[in-house]
Amino acid sequence: MAYEIPVTQARAELAELINRVVYGGERVVVTRHGKPLVALVSAADLERLEAAASQAAAGEPAEAEEIISTVSRLGNGATGAGWSEPERYGLTAEHRDPGAG
Repeated sequence: MAYEIPVTQARAELAELINRVVYGGERVVVTRHGKPLVALVSAADLERLEAAASQAAAGEPAEAEEIISTVSRLGNGATGAGWSEPERYGLTAEHRDPGAG
């Protein structure tokens, strides 16, 4: 589950947010004016994301696709808004299979 918090509040609660991520297994999205700026994820999540990116770059997209699918399902957090709302998050990129040429 992703928890959204405004950057001004995140500054005051950074230690608590770190604990939520490390010990609670949560992902935290820090927002400014309702738009996401950064996400706090555990070091283990970061390693998995980096490994998936390396596999995708090496032409092994199967596991990367699974992770992208998992990340796409995240987002029904505190605001109830999902990641399926690209206009809300200002997303301008999309995933394309490198082998589709």
